[in-house]
Amino acid sequence: MKFLLALTALFTTAVVLTAADGVIYVSHDKVAAALAKGGPLAKASDVAVSGSFRNKGGSVEVHEKETDVIYVVDGAATFVTGGTMVGGKSTKPGQHIGSDIKGGQAHSLTKGDVIVVPAGTPHWFKEVPQTVSYYVVKVLKP
Repeated sequence: MKFLLALTALFTTAVVLTAADGVIYVSHDKVAAALAKGGPLAKASDVAVSGSFRNKGGSVEVHEKETDVIYVVDGAATFVTGGTMVGGKSTKPGQHIGSDIKGGQAHSLTKGDVIVVPAGTPHWFKEVPQTVSYYVVKVLKP
């Protein structure tokens, strides 16, 4: 329960950080569109929030300076964390993608689940049986 309160505070912080008065408002229409197709919702110097949708697995990712907080809104997926990235290549400074994870831990994510992936940790939406919609809050290190 404490973790869900902290997550709520993190989402709230992410949505009230920029603009002239420090507040970012994102309408329900934009949120719904981001969860249906994927896309950014809010960004500040130390945090970014996006909505995401997947109907298949993806690439392994490692972000050197971003901690991902993922909240599953709907659907299910097998999400792998840790281990060693296989076939890694740099896509831009501090960002790497790969084709597999050797020795990671699989998590069965479903609606309502939260997973926090610390910066530098390989992670991967390995399998998406049907679809999964989720929020990602990226906490950015300087």
